[in-house]
Amino acid sequence: MSLKERSRKGALAGYLAERWRGIGLSLVIVVATIWLGATGQLGLYIHPRYFIFTTVMAVVGLVFVVASFVFRTPAAGEPEPSGRRSAGRRTWALGGSALLLAIATVTVLALPPATLTSATATQREVNSGGLDSEAAADEAAALVGTGDYERLSVKEWVSLLAQSEDPALYADKTASITGFVLPDTADPDNVFYAARFVVTCCAVDAQPIGVAVYQPGWQASYDTDDWVQVTGTFVSNPSARSADTLAVLPTTIKAVDQPSDPYVY
Repeated sequence: MSLKERSRKGALAGYLAERWRGIGLSLVIVVATIWLGATGQLGLYIHPRYFIFTTVMAVVGLVFVVASFVFRTPAAGEPEPSGRRSAGRRTWALGGSALLLAIATVTVLALPPATLTSATATQREVNSGGLDSEAAADEAAALVGTGDYERLSVKEWVSLLAQSEDPALYADKTASITGFVLPDTADPDNVFYAARFVVTCCAVDAQPIGVAVYQPGWQASYDTDDWVQVTGTFVSNPSARSADTLAVLPTTIKAVDQPSDPYVY
């Protein structure tokens, strides 16, 4: 075999290897996306407004991936295989497709999706973004007008606190907030946030928000990332180190399960 032919076959082998790796990766992605949509877990990664679009595109992508296994276009300069050789390659392609599909399925099932945690929150400043302040404030004001303050979520309380931190405005209002425990980096021994992530588009842009809770020695009862329901009233934050002017002084803190939809939108 001449050097030129060896070089050509080497290049072709590299092309095919790269091509199959790309197809295999695409298969894993589309299968995982379809599975998440079918099990109602896409909300852990993207905003609900994109559920239908993402699922439809994943199904379309799966069709194209399978077609690429079955109908392979030869590389530039590669002779079209024929006869027994062509049948052998077709069989190998279909077998590879089935194997990769099985691997993708096992991988998705073995590594269940998980919500964002304090590990992500500590990389992004709490209450620094993620709120469409005008819309959120209007919604919060509407609920405040009903007098049923315990219906306000973390997002709505954070929106109200962003508008005003006058203690007199919150003196007679009882908050009932569900979120995960996120220590206040300025005073982690005494203050934690009942926190959630606000998702605008997908988990990549998620921003942590939270209401400060003053509870000295909270670590004895709760761990970081535990989900809790905090009920209490707002007071001037007793912590001298915390940056939050107001904090919830809890009457009860109850451990709860993670909500089925842990993010807010």
